[in-house]
Amino acid sequence: MTGLTSAASHGAHSDKQGSSSRHPGLNLHQHDPQAHDAAEELLFGFWIFLMSDLVIFSMLFATYGTMLNSLAGGPGPHQLFDLGSTAIETVVLLTSSLSFGMATLAMKYDASVRKTGLWIFVTLLLGLVFLGFEMHDFSEMISKGGLPSRSGYLSSFFALVGTHGLHVTVGCIWLVVMLVQLRVFGLDSCVKTRILRLGLFWHFLDIIWVGIFSVVYLLGLAP
Repeated sequence: MTGLTSAASHGAHSDKQGSSSRHPGLNLHQHDPQAHDAAEELLFGFWIFLMSDLVIFSMLFATYGTMLNSLAGGPGPHQLFDLGSTAIETVVLLTSSLSFGMATLAMKYDASVRKTGLWIFVTLLLGLVFLGFEMHDFSEMISKGGLPSRSGYLSSFFALVGTHGLHVTVGCIWLVVMLVQLRVFGLDSCVKTRILRLGLFWHFLDIIWVGIFSVVYLLGLAP
């Protein structure tokens, strides 16, 4: 009877421990229990924020879809889009997701401020390259008469793609802030949980961009 009680107690403890080690984000339980515990509620709350952001992008995608034929005699995708430039942007942004993943792994397994900061800096550079290409594309479109005010289609295009670009800009500013905090505070629990939330935000933007590239550019240039 005592053995059964002990086994049940051990099983309940294991279930509780396993439950506490599961949260949306990188699991730091074995390497930094304090940061792991702090991440539980913070990351769950940040997921809820991202879902509200997803609602905004869903509405922008829906608006874009209803405006596909609202050219008002103005230029359309075939006259304005440069698929080569957009493909480069896609590769750059997806690579930045990989580099941020390397930053979180360096934070978890090496606990190295230098390695974590290096990978975050690489992510920042890639984010800025992406924004540079996007601004160049916008400039080229405008020079061809593709102003946001030209048609409903172009208004919806700039609203969708521009909102994503604004998010990437915010992400780059956040990356700079984290580089400063890494230098000042090191890898304490607060910095780690902030990096985890930034990672969720950055990967979320990659997913949104894949949707934009597929729906706006690839389908827009389809014969």
